[in-house]
Amino acid sequence: MHSQETIELTRDVEAAIVPAGDTVTLLKGATAYLTQDLGGAFTVVVNGNMFRIQGKDADALGKEVADTRIRSAAEGEEVTPEAVETQVWEQMKTCFDPEIPVNIVDLGLIYDCAVTPIDGGNDFKVHVKMTLTAPGCGMGPMIQQDVQNKVMCIEDVAEADVELVWEPQWNQGMMTEAAKLQLGLM
Repeated sequence: MHSQETIELTRDVEAAIVPAGDTVTLLKGATAYLTQDLGGAFTVVVNGNMFRIQGKDADALGKEVADTRIRSAAEGEEVTPEAVETQVWEQMKTCFDPEIPVNIVDLGLIYDCAVTPIDGGNDFKVHVKMTLTAPGCGMGPMIQQDVQNKVMCIEDVAEADVELVWEPQWNQGMMTEAAKLQLGLM
């Protein structure tokens, strides 16, 4: 969703300043303009400043807080590393930079995803290598944490490590054609 819905905050809510990433509290009753509602997080403008509000705080915007637990296999099916990896990629497609309405997978920010079983059981460890569009992005730690949180929502994932890397340096050529089209670059 990319719109300009006007909302009055129903309670005080923690938010991150975009693009700095610093955390502040937006006060109940403030008027917010919802500019992006993607991947369970919200980008709002309050008093001319842009903020990101996490999905767990959707109620402050009068929105429903979504159930976040995800199964990597259907009931009764064997859980394989391949099934978990497929679900991890799907989860990462729900992560967005608050300023760009394209998911981080299509932006080309995810370089690697490895899924390994823990102790031969049905629990898995996930290691993701990702980058940012710019090394100095203040939202980097928040996007990194968003990826980790979304991966940890998968029932069969017991550990998730999301590593920020800078090699190779990201460029627009790493974006999918769909992302380029969506951003008007084609």
